[in-house]
Amino acid sequence: MPQLQFGAMIIGDEILSGKRQDKHLTALIRMLAARGLKLAWAEYIGDNPEAITAAIARHRHPDTVLFSFGGIGSTPDDHTRQCAAAAHQQPLAIHPEGKIIVEGRFGAEAYPHRINMVNIPAHATLIPNPVNQMPGFSVGQHHFVPGFPSMAWPMIEWVLDTQYAAHFPTEKEVEFLFRVLHSREGDMIDVMQDFVACYPTLGFSSLPSFGDADTPPHVEFGISGPPQLAALAANELANTFKAQQRQVEAIRQR
Repeated sequence: MPQLQFGAMIIGDEILSGKRQDKHLTALIRMLAARGLKLAWAEYIGDNPEAITAAIARHRHPDTVLFSFGGIGSTPDDHTRQCAAAAHQQPLAIHPEGKIIVEGRFGAEAYPHRINMVNIPAHATLIPNPVNQMPGFSVGQHHFVPGFPSMAWPMIEWVLDTQYAAHFPTEKEVEFLFRVLHSREGDMIDVMQDFVACYPTLGFSSLPSFGDADTPPHVEFGISGPPQLAALAANELANTFKAQQRQVEAIRQR
């Protein structure tokens, strides 16, 4: 089973201008984590067709899963459908099942504009929308949903559960955290490098802090992975720092 990289592309000038706050990133991280998965990367892109097309094309890899939020409507500032078609080198075409959905909901008012919501890449498949029935679409492992959270999030969950359940780990990852007090990150790089070399499959993070009135300067370490291996590795790293006479707080699990 290949190791997939899950990424997010969040589209819209309103996000970059600050007119609207993005909620998709934290929601996607949460949805992936609930299934034992994690987000590998994220991009914010304005309503620029060339930039959107280039970003989609850049992530056309067999091990990459792209979740794209926004820009699939029928107004002039919605470019994602056309950009997805261009990036995947497919013509736009009215999806037959999508045509039935749009006509069923809007009747004669489906034309001339609303029908464009299902004018999508010719080989795309539909993502059902439980809120207003207007579907998103998938082209391979690229999945395109609306910018509205109430619609987008259940659509993403549907994609995850129907297409990627085989990639959900049987043993969910956990993270172990501890802090090394009165220490600087730069003084511990050699130990960190040795640790990462010994445990290349585990997640590793170090977060320095200048401290505050209640907490001295410190570095917080995070070790994530299968519970048994991550616990073993976290204890080993903490003991290494203790052997250097550093003050190490008790390991806690998150």
